[in-house]
Amino acid sequence: MTLLDLPLGELQDYRPAVRRPADFDEFWRQTLAEARTLAAPPVFALRESPLIGVRVYDATFSGFGGEPVSGWLLTPTGRSRGTVIEYLGYGSGRGLSHERLAWVSAGFAHLVVDTRQLGRGGFLTEGLEGAEHYFYRRLFTDAVLAVDAVRAAPVDAPAILITGTSQGGGVALAVAGLSTGLTAVMPDVPFLCDFARGMELSDARPGYGDLVRYLSVHRDAEERVLDTLSYFDGVNFARVATTPALFSVGLRDPVCPPSTVFAAANAYVGAQVVVYPYNAHDGGGAHHWRRQVEWAAGV
Repeated sequence: MTLLDLPLGELQDYRPAVRRPADFDEFWRQTLAEARTLAAPPVFALRESPLIGVRVYDATFSGFGGEPVSGWLLTPTGRSRGTVIEYLGYGSGRGLSHERLAWVSAGFAHLVVDTRQLGRGGFLTEGLEGAEHYFYRRLFTDAVLAVDAVRAAPVDAPAILITGTSQGGGVALAVAGLSTGLTAVMPDVPFLCDFARGMELSDARPGYGDLVRYLSVHRDAEERVLDTLSYFDGVNFARVATTPALFSVGLRDPVCPPSTVFAAANAYVGAQVVVYPYNAHDGGGAHHWRRQVEWAAGV
């Protein structure tokens, strides 16, 4: 696969004029306030498990509209180093409790947050007629309320770190811009950033290509769609986030083109970016996870 984007030096200086709605802050303030008024106390039910040295909790907390969201909370039986909240990629669900053991093996509690779209298609274009109807309003709200829930979890360390890959990285950026009191943010090859640029460069489906396909049918909807997307663009969340952040990017990524990642990273004051010149949407993979653990230990 050849390079699909700008040279690295230009990427490091790439700061596009991403549109930001005048009521961006108020839109999200109202959205989260409404969701919190409907929230029930989170439940962490201890489950039997063959795992040694790990406690497994079936987590349920309130998300958008007061609707229940599921997750797995894994905690070490010894003292934890904090809690890592992981947001998942496009079409992924929480799976089985024993499928994600890396963070708890490193001494962190680990909340794996389920996503609403598992088993469904077309959600990137769902509700594009307006921000109040858009799918990601619900998903981002769920993600912020996961942070609220963790503060009531059976974990003995206050540090909260958030991470995710691809869509999960874009969700983590939204949470970074909408939550307070976080310890670290680790967006891995994040999706949902600089939508206009993503649509210029990528035909990937699922991905920005879904938006391209939508606009190829709804030929007069471009301004409406870009207005809706501006409420959910990772660049706009990065501009207001203050938590230390570690990004990753693959310079040969056709799904989340490097310039879209750098658009968010360059808007995020003080963010570090780990560059994988010969990798695509896999980014740094398991290699990068070790970088994350080492970095998180020093935050």
